[in-house]
Amino acid sequence: MKAVIVTAAGGPEALQTVELAEPVVSSPTEVKIRLRAAGINPVDTKVRSKGLMQGSYPAVLGCDGAGEVVETGSAVSRFKPGDAVWFCHGGLGGTQGNYAEFNVIDESHLEAKPANLDFVHAAAAPLVLITAWESLVTQTRIGEGHTVLVHAGAGGVGHVAIQIAKLRGARVITTVGSREKAEFARSLGADETILYRDQDFVQRTLELTQGKGADVVYDTVGPDIFKRSIEATAYYGQLVTLLDPGAVELKEARMRNLGIHLTLMLSPWLRNLDDHWARQNQILRQCAEWIDAGKLRLHVADTLPLADAAEAHRLVEAGHSSGKLVLVP
Repeated sequence: MKAVIVTAAGGPEALQTVELAEPVVSSPTEVKIRLRAAGINPVDTKVRSKGLMQGSYPAVLGCDGAGEVVETGSAVSRFKPGDAVWFCHGGLGGTQGNYAEFNVIDESHLEAKPANLDFVHAAAAPLVLITAWESLVTQTRIGEGHTVLVHAGAGGVGHVAIQIAKLRGARVITTVGSREKAEFARSLGADETILYRDQDFVQRTLELTQGKGADVVYDTVGPDIFKRSIEATAYYGQLVTLLDPGAVELKEARMRNLGIHLTLMLSPWLRNLDDHWARQNQILRQCAEWIDAGKLRLHVADTLPLADAAEAHRLVEAGHSSGKLVLVP
């Protein structure tokens, strides 16, 4: 099979397209999948550039995938050949990722693909859906009457975070980098958009909340935004980030009695937290219901052939796309 591997940490040029033996079903509960698409996430570029989180080189990257079942182990009960599945599994080193034509995964990590999503959009979805859900529902319990500020609302996580927050009954403010992205965010349900290049997001958030600040602020950008977001968060509010905030002065956060949350949806893989896999699968099932009911959508900015994985990584690192990029084997 064709696959994209990385043999050492480096730039996008470290990705190489090669021929590998197809993986084989070796356990009664494993499922062999013909991959139809593989989502690209920022974590893929970080694993490529900084080094594997698990295992050793060479490695196939790519956490998100969607495809068709072609073979099942003797004890598999939930899937049969021909079934369409989506999942978030592998790609950190050790366990094969999804920049390939085939993968073998235990059935416990698979879910039935939403009927209303094609393979490309399904492959773009799992990691960002689980990440946004764990941040906004599991950790901050966002709901009716809350105002949430979502940073980078046109991005991969941001564009689904807006929709999940709205489905939970919240008012959504979001930061974006252009008028086109503002229009996109409003089409997803955002109530207010802040053009961060033209407006100070702290001042504008305070204006939009009558000086109170947002009940929940969701940082998907990095340390500088996290630090400034403290002032945009309401007293007794909650601030959640996807990234390491680094060394930060928390005096003002303490004065505001803020709840600080850190989200890493990869923890169940990295720490073998089997109980949490079931919860993440439930998140995908709930999101599939919303998708099939027309309440939640995924935006794919572009698709590229598997052999263009290096170019896809360059585009993700440039950070200008709305939604997601997807590789098609």
